[in-house]
Amino acid sequence: MFDDIRAIYKNDPACKNVEFLLYPCLHAIVVHRYVTHPLYRAGVPFVPRLISQVMRFATGMEIHPGAHIGRAFFCDHGSGVVIGETVEIGENCVMFHGVTLGGTGKQQGKRHPTIGDNVFLGTHATILGPVTVGDNAMIGAESVIINRDVPPECTVVGAPAVIVKRSGRRVHEPLPVPRYRQEALKLENGASGDGGKDAEADGDAKQGGAGSAREARAC
Repeated sequence: MFDDIRAIYKNDPACKNVEFLLYPCLHAIVVHRYVTHPLYRAGVPFVPRLISQVMRFATGMEIHPGAHIGRAFFCDHGSGVVIGETVEIGENCVMFHGVTLGGTGKQQGKRHPTIGDNVFLGTHATILGPVTVGDNAMIGAESVIINRDVPPECTVVGAPAVIVKRSGRRVHEPLPVPRYRQEALKLENGASGDGGKDAEADGDAKQGGAGSAREARAC
């Protein structure tokens, strides 16, 4: 909890003296760390979800009790944030209001994103599917990422998102297709690995941001 408090002071210069007590993200993460997540891991039915829904109304942040969130987590403003059941978030991560870490409704088991350490998620960024966002990545505001990995040390923007900076160098590159998606495309299309990538890239380019909202499943 103290790491989370320090993260507030580090990332929000507006926080003075004991104003950290007023931050919805602190209320939400404390209840998640010390109440709902332990109850979920212990196999307690219903109660963890009930408490998480109460916290959703109290803070504006919907964090499924099953989500794993590393230390020093900070979410500015908090309103409209959705974090799904199998989400994993590393250490020292920052996100802003409206972020969705959800699923596409097509996977079983692990179906939500894995976020590395020191990742920045801008306002209303949407990341769907069991994808991986590498360490030190920056996701721009309102970016849409569906069934795409984000390499470490990259900045991505847009809907659908593309890489615009890699290790400090300006680029313009598509996001890589995860292995699970390549294998699914091979089964669905009977195509080679490269052909599956091309087909998936064409499909995402056509779907645009509106389609992503229809696919989102938080839990």
